[in-house]
Amino acid sequence: MPDHTVKAYDEQLSRLRDTLMRIGGNVETALAEAVSALGRRDAAAAAAIVQRDVEVDALYRSVEDQAVRLLALRQPMANDLRLIVGAIRMGLDLERIGDYASNIAKRAIVLSQLPPVVSVGPIQRMSRLVQEMLKDTLDAFASYDAAKAKDVWQRDEQVDEAYNAVFRNLLTYMMEDPRNITPCAHLLFVAKNIERIGDHATNVAETIRFIVLGEEAEGERPKSDDSPFAIVEPPAGG
Repeated sequence: MPDHTVKAYDEQLSRLRDTLMRIGGNVETALAEAVSALGRRDAAAAAAIVQRDVEVDALYRSVEDQAVRLLALRQPMANDLRLIVGAIRMGLDLERIGDYASNIAKRAIVLSQLPPVVSVGPIQRMSRLVQEMLKDTLDAFASYDAAKAKDVWQRDEQVDEAYNAVFRNLLTYMMEDPRNITPCAHLLFVAKNIERIGDHATNVAETIRFIVLGEEAEGERPKSDDSPFAIVEPPAGG
């Protein structure tokens, strides 16, 4: 971004960007730690993630306050205006990612108290796809790289495909034994939360393209979530 003649203005814009990056770093860590706590069945670690969500909320309020102040006092134009408006959009998506990570941690607490009935490996692999998307999105924002943001936008379909596979697998376990229903239902919510985080990371990627190029994403977002139409065959003899 170009420098301005008023140094304080540059400092305010820089602070806004830094606050967004702090939110991004926090939610990226929260997602990774929530899924790790799920795999380790670590209720204490999961509870700590839930408690830290208030930090993300506070940072998002700071983004809103900074953006409104800049709009009111600086009357920004062109690139600066796109950055400030985009910051509000990004901040909201990142805050929602933090909420979903907190929800995953809450499910991990419940699941740690239930007998393990199914491997969480597929959910962990799905989460790694989303974590990579989120990391690349934040890198794209740090470097104002619209091409990298577009690459993230195009990868959302991979997350949907992974979610569909997890969805069908868990439904099969639920049909095989009624005792699996409660833990598998919690895991379904975890998987859906991860899928939604992927959607919000894609939203952020779209906003980065808007900030850098002044353009919204072209065409429909690639999507492959067919879970609402899933048909699972009952187990043999059922």
